[in-house]
Amino acid sequence: MALKQISSNKCFGGLQKVFEHDSVELNCKMKFAVYLPPKAETGKCPALYWLSGLTCTEQNFISKSGYHQSASEHGLVVIAPDTSPRGCNIKGEDESWDFGTGAGFYVDATEDPWKTNYRMYSYVTEELPQLINANFPVDPQRMSIFGHSMGGHGALICALKNPGKYKSVSAFAPICNPVLCPWGKKAFSGYLGTDQSKWKAYDATHLVKSYPGSQLDILIDQGKDDQFLLDGQLLPDNFIAACTEKKIPVVFRLQEASIRKL
Repeated sequence: MALKQISSNKCFGGLQKVFEHDSVELNCKMKFAVYLPPKAETGKCPALYWLSGLTCTEQNFISKSGYHQSASEHGLVVIAPDTSPRGCNIKGEDESWDFGTGAGFYVDATEDPWKTNYRMYSYVTEELPQLINANFPVDPQRMSIFGHSMGGHGALICALKNPGKYKSVSAFAPICNPVLCPWGKKAFSGYLGTDQSKWKAYDATHLVKSYPGSQLDILIDQGKDDQFLLDGQLLPDNFIAACTEKKIPVVFRLQEASIRKL
């Protein structure tokens, strides 16, 4: 699959690049960012996938987070895709900030008119890794995933739905129980239909209850003053309770203030 390089910048001895390609899963052109550390010049490196939150593009993480120094030091290839298909000309895709463009929720839509393009789950877990593995010096056996807010939700479900695929999963202020929060109810009803039993397949709190896989390292960072935590959009306590019941270890770190700036 052909890649078109959009930009390339030196950063901490490595290269921060952005590419565009024609996505089979999403039926549109997609952009993703990839950081290649200095170690990538001489050998294969672990791949770390970042999933951004609502309204974001591939630019938010690479522009705001300051991750490059650590990725350079530890020899990590970091991949940051966009958060939804773009330019599909679907009626209603640009009407709200929490549904449609910039709000793919990392699910495979089953409802018209979204199901043709809004297949972010398959894009993130299958198409994009295949593209990365074929074109960049990464070790497919050393792959992990992390994300923020909607992307934290995405990271958790990708890891829980694919036992053994990811070495670790980390999430900043993730949406942990979307079937019970306003954001999730809006997105899931639009993408997945009104049968709420089908929503559970993309809900981390429900997925962890039936997780059959081997040991998984889960880390969650949450700011205690996060307004969306206070508004009941994130519901980390539900996820932690489910992990405890299933005896799946999870490290939950409650930070001062809020970390909702990515």
